[in-house]
This record gives sequence, C-alpha cells and structure tokens, in this order.
Amino acid sequence: MTKGQELLVELELELEVTRKYLERVPFNKKDFQPAEKSEKLGRLAIHVAEIVGWWGACINADKLDFIDFEPEDFDTNEALVDYFDGFKKEALSALSNVKDEELKMDWSMIYGEQVLFKLPKYQVLRIFCMNHLVHHRAQLGVYLRMLDIPLPAVYGPSADEDDVILIRKFGV
Repeated sequence: MTKGQELLVELELELEVTRKYLERVPFNKKDFQPAEKSEKLGRLAIHVAEIVGWWGACINADKLDFIDFEPEDFDTNEALVDYFDGFKKEALSALSNVKDEELKMDWSMIYGEQVLFKLPKYQVLRIFCMNHLVHHRAQLGVYLRMLDIPLPAVYGPSADEDDVILIRKFGV
C-alpha cells in the first residue's frame, strides 16, 4: 500500500464526517461569530470545504499561489456541499493515484513572490491539509453547538448521535 493509499483511508473517514457538519450549517445564521475576533460561521464553513481542495492542489502541482485568491460565498447548504463534493472527488482521485516518490517532492505555498512555506508534499498533506481540516471542523462544531444544532458523532458518540463512522466501517 502506498502512502497515498494509506492517507486515502483516513481522509475518506474524515470527509464523511466533515460532510455531515457542512450539511448542518444554518446559512440563515451565516454571520454568527462567537466572539469579535472569530470568523463568521458562513466563512468558516466555506473554509472547511476549501481545505479539501488543497489535497488535489498539493498532489497535482508544486505550489499554490494565494495572490489572486477570492473566497467563495454561498447562501445554501446545497451550494456548500456541492463545492465540497467537487473537491472531495478530486482529492480522493489524486490520493489513490499518487506515487510515494511524488510525495517526497517539495511543495510551496506562496503569495506572489513570497514563499510562505515549503515542505515535502507528504508533510503538507498531513499537517496543512489533514490537521488543518480537523482543526477547523472542530471549530465549526463549537459554532454549531452554540447554535444548538445537533453534532454528528466523530471518533466516538456525540451528545446528539451515536453513529460512529469508524466503528461502523472497521468495527473498532
């Protein structure tokens, strides 16, 4: 099994849970922020979906330039989930086909001429893509909890659900 295929198993589980979170975002409250310095709910939810797009960008290119980045803006769960699903399909396809040698190559996040960071692609996938996704999904969970929206189970049951994907898929 390649490193990409190993990551694929993990990412599939994370994306199944992430999609459940995104389906529950109340866009009628997209301007909600738990604190003045916090991101607004709608922007945070879109960012969670955007992160999934970075998997394909990392595997299929040597850099990602944010100089012309314009964040998306959605008003419905359907639009958000469609956006996410497109990135999901690309990410899973890229991971299933990437060779280990490719994951050793350097990848850079840049802003025009400024290099923000440069790491081997495997490290980018683990730290910048996977960990970043889990981090912001957890933030989104806090927002949803504050709005009294039932939370999906993640690694164990939540106070609202007991359908733990990990257990259902692997009997762990």
